[in-house]
Amino acid sequence: MAKIIVKQTKGLIARPESQRKIIMALGLGRIGKTKELEDTPSVRGMIAKVKHLVTVVEK
Repeated sequence: MAKIIVKQTKGLIARPESQRKIIMALGLGRIGKTKELEDTPSVRGMIAKVKHLVTVVEK
């Protein structure tokens, strides 16, 4: 299955708890942290919820 790289570009201060939980579920948590994830619909859905906090690099 294809992989994508997700990088957190903004912090979590003053963000709703639901967005914080999504970022933690993606394996992120700090600005600049990256994670390689499977390209599945569930991961894409989580990324869509926090698209203003992360960037996606197709691999």
